[in-house]
Amino acid sequence: MSVEDPRPAPPDSPALAGVPAEPGVPKPDPILVVEGVRRRFGGLVAVDVERLEVQRGLITALIGPNGAGKTTLFNLLTGFDSPDEGRWTFDGQPLGRTPAHRVARRGMVRTFQLTKALARMTVLDNMLLAAGDQRGERFLAALLPFLWRPQEEASRARAEELLSRFKLDHMRDEYAGTLSGGQRKLLEMARALMVEPAMIMLDEPMAGVNPALTQSLLGHITALRDEGRTVLFVEHDMDVVMEISDWVVCMASGQIIAEGPPATIGTNPAVIDAYLGRHHGERSAT
Repeated sequence: MSVEDPRPAPPDSPALAGVPAEPGVPKPDPILVVEGVRRRFGGLVAVDVERLEVQRGLITALIGPNGAGKTTLFNLLTGFDSPDEGRWTFDGQPLGRTPAHRVARRGMVRTFQLTKALARMTVLDNMLLAAGDQRGERFLAALLPFLWRPQEEASRARAEELLSRFKLDHMRDEYAGTLSGGQRKLLEMARALMVEPAMIMLDEPMAGVNPALTQSLLGHITALRDEGRTVLFVEHDMDVVMEISDWVVCMASGQIIAEGPPATIGTNPAVIDAYLGRHHGERSAT
């Protein structure tokens, strides 16, 4: 589909009814609030976000042309990079310059466009690595199995449950390197859920996934929302955006240039200019 002619989108979310479709608009119950975040690489301003709020318990899509700054923004918010200026809060608590592992412990986790599975470890061991606050990893506690064995058994049960949910249980003892690209996406999403996050950030979850697994991934993403989790995902496939998003944010040249429900974002002139070039409609009419 084209940006100018989106297919019918689902009804607008009641939680955002009446919220104006404009950049930086306040949300009724934001879980993530970004203010004045900027990141420069030499003379290039990669991210220049004046304000962004992400509504709790909904699916927000982050779209924009290549080089818009979407992944860089993800890196900043999750502690994989540091901004030159700005601040942001998650669930009311400041997160600026918090290391990535502590961000995850706070309940905000992310996946990567290029999956980070440890290829020479089994699928189950990849899952268990994500379990937090393991008592058995402490030197003295490791000598006393009764202190850590119940927790390890609970983590294993949680991992088995998630692998079954994502239909990877039959691969539990296989090396992660043997998984297909789509299966690695599923593994990364399942692993992110090991820490019971309140918000999950997905960087191009459909990239490189064959059509047979695309619908499965879509179902898993909408299930996260149905469980009460917040989802923020980067995606280039506008069919996917229109199908599952409650709200859409568009970036271009590092800035938020448009926000709104899926039904309106595809006809937003700023979005069309960002994807197709300024005055595209005028050229098409000549």
